[in-house]
Amino acid sequence: MITRYLVCVFFSLLGTPLAITLASTLALHATQLQAQTKVIRLIVPYAAGGPIDVTARLVAERVKDSLGTVIIDNKPGAGGNIGADALAKAAPDGLTIGIAAVATHAINPWLYSKMPYNAATDFSPITQMLRVPNVLVMNLETAARLNISSVADLISYARRHPGKLNYASGGNGSAGHLAGEMFKSRAGIYAVHIPYNGGNPAQLALLSGQVDFSFDNLATASANIKAGKLKALAVTSAQRSAMLPDLPAIAETLKGFEIDTWWGLVAPAGTPTEVVARLNKAFVAALNAPESKIRFAALMAEPVASTPEQFGAFMKSELRKYASVVKASGARVD
Repeated sequence: MITRYLVCVFFSLLGTPLAITLASTLALHATQLQAQTKVIRLIVPYAAGGPIDVTARLVAERVKDSLGTVIIDNKPGAGGNIGADALAKAAPDGLTIGIAAVATHAINPWLYSKMPYNAATDFSPITQMLRVPNVLVMNLETAARLNISSVADLISYARRHPGKLNYASGGNGSAGHLAGEMFKSRAGIYAVHIPYNGGNPAQLALLSGQVDFSFDNLATASANIKAGKLKALAVTSAQRSAMLPDLPAIAETLKGFEIDTWWGLVAPAGTPTEVVARLNKAFVAALNAPESKIRFAALMAEPVASTPEQFGAFMKSELRKYASVVKASGARVD
């Protein structure tokens, strides 16, 4: 209404091309303002309070000047499938975006017998956000008793004593389980898998000596590593982590070994390219901001902002990788 009133004033007073130019400029600004006032919904397919939710809220706050208000919509359940499915079925208008994670877009398609969405075709990648390495840790007393201080030592012992070692995970099909199965396959060893009902019980079992080793998330294991309660042997990322630079990567012993926890931003398939580009620009800037990196470091998370094309190629490669990993694990959710 204000814009129309000003246009009328300009025409009545000036009646010149200048008035037309000013009116057009005002109309353009009004359109841009209206677009900025539209709220963007960011679907997080996990419960509030976890690392993925925390980082989503952090970047949502940082893009408000460029994109406007971004609200977080937590839709947990079915290993992330409920939230991912809601995103896949949303309108491709740039007003609904969401989190794609290693579980929802690489593991679940092979773990679940029926999927409500297609991880490969139902989404438009925006940018990868973060990755958190997993870490191979041992019970401190067990490592000392068996004289294991490196990945090579662990492999050597396991080869000489097949089935004598066991490892904990947060459950069948969990990241820790799949990392363990990949390790066993690449190292040519056999160790007994002991699944627990969640990451915390698995870590308690390791600390108490009920199990020998595990592949834990660096964010949750770091405190016990630094306190000297767990023996850290290596990180599972392709290179050493900046968070623990003195700790080697498993890939230094087993070439090509890499398995991380990662997540990023996607939109529904069919979202216009120019809209994806605008979202990418805003969120990449938020991820690379010095203040963001400080917050991420507290979560042991490393920002890995990317182009939409890079993130799309990465997700496809991860989807292919986990096809064989999940098959080898024998894990299924029916």
